[in-house]
Amino acid sequence: MDHEMKITDSIEGGGLLESSMRLKPHEAQSYRKKAMWVSWVSIVITIILAITAFTVSIMRHSASAFGFAFDAMLDVLSSAIVLWRYSNAAAVHSAHREYIACVILGVIFILSSLCILGKAIHDLATKLLPEVDDFLFSVSIVSGLVCIILAVIKFMLGKVLTSRALITDGFNSLVGGIMGFSILISAEVFKHEPKVWYLDGTIGVLIGLIILAYGVKLLLDMVPRIRQTRNYERFE
Repeated sequence: MDHEMKITDSIEGGGLLESSMRLKPHEAQSYRKKAMWVSWVSIVITIILAITAFTVSIMRHSASAFGFAFDAMLDVLSSAIVLWRYSNAAAVHSAHREYIACVILGVIFILSSLCILGKAIHDLATKLLPEVDDFLFSVSIVSGLVCIILAVIKFMLGKVLTSRALITDGFNSLVGGIMGFSILISAEVFKHEPKVWYLDGTIGVLIGLIILAYGVKLLLDMVPRIRQTRNYERFE
């Protein structure tokens, strides 16, 4: 294991990701195209989900719906960054390009988490009660399933391409899926136990903190690596 880690560090120190040793050129290009295709599909689907979730948030006063909608917009941005990351065929293994994409994702995650936390804390402070109906349930189930499926595909592609950016994009989709189901759970609990009105806002706070922590970790991990690989920008 230590030997493999040393090899990986050596490769990335030379401006290339570990995938450069694992994949043949035509395989790398094939997976690059798949990553771009998944990103485009993710952008279209999450834009639709974001608009729907924002509508639900306004109509039903749901902190989780707002959090999901914001996370969906974050998913659109993160998928767009992945598109940029793989837009250059010659840079499919570029560590420098990978780290830049991750730093941008980290900044977006932090800004997004602050908005989600602000909304959730405000709703908890004002004791905002969520409204429950079939429309809210439908949006929760569909969005949750779609985001989890996208997350699994992104994780698989990210592992093959050894891409932290793709895995991060997958993590964001996973968070979106969890938030989709959390809307359903908090609404159902509130319907049967009105005293637990705070569950929706509490989940929003937890999700915001998770995204914030992930964003900070990305910056701490990737900013030093950008400096290490800045001499290898020729791959872009």
